[in-house]
Amino acid sequence: MSRARLTRLAALELAAAARVIARDNPPAARGLRATVAEALGRLGRYPESGTARPELAAPPVRFWFMQRYPYVLIYDSEARPPLVLRVVHAARDLPALLR
Repeated sequence: MSRARLTRLAALELAAAARVIARDNPPAARGLRATVAEALGRLGRYPESGTARPELAAPPVRFWFMQRYPYVLIYDSEARPPLVLRVVHAARDLPALLR
């Protein structure tokens, strides 16, 4: 199966996050992009590997919490290939964001 894709909004959110991080730490910004690229490959192969959070979003929306960076990929696991809808900082108010 192919890699997961980013929506335009998700791509813009990733670019904005990388820009902010790059101001202080360019290697970390590159690392964030590389980690997201790895996650896109994994989600493409294993679309159900993220966490279902029905209290936040109805299935087939799932959440991939990145380990080295405080970001969450919010994605549609039933789209083929899976579609990342948002790339958001984990400290954001997810319930408010997803209303």
